[in-house]
Amino acid sequence: MQRCVAVVEEYLRSMVDHDWDALAATLAPDVVRSGPYLDDYRGAPAYVGFLAETVPALDHYELEVARVWGDGDGRVCAELSETVTLGGGRLRTDEAIVFDVDEFDRIVAVQVFLRKSYDPTEVNTDI
Repeated sequence: MQRCVAVVEEYLRSMVDHDWDALAATLAPDVVRSGPYLDDYRGAPAYVGFLAETVPALDHYELEVARVWGDGDGRVCAELSETVTLGGGRLRTDEAIVFDVDEFDRIVAVQVFLRKSYDPTEVNTDI
């Protein structure tokens, strides 16, 4: 397995486990996170602080990783979904997150791309 893919998988495991120290260890000090709502963060302390405050506050948060793959040149994509309880119902958001990993096996950039959020109990599976 490519080392950069393993770094991203560790980042994702750390998020599921709410292990913010382990997650921080996958990041370069000057990491840049570009969020889907123009909620951007620069620097590992700011980004980890955002995650450590936001993720535990999400009601019944679930992160499901479908696949992670890399291009062999430091770019890695994770296809995943995040599901929370909101207003008494479940809300799922499918995402692609693109990571840039440097030569020191640290994540230097995170770009989050979302599809429209939806109620997973109302999905048409006949497609």
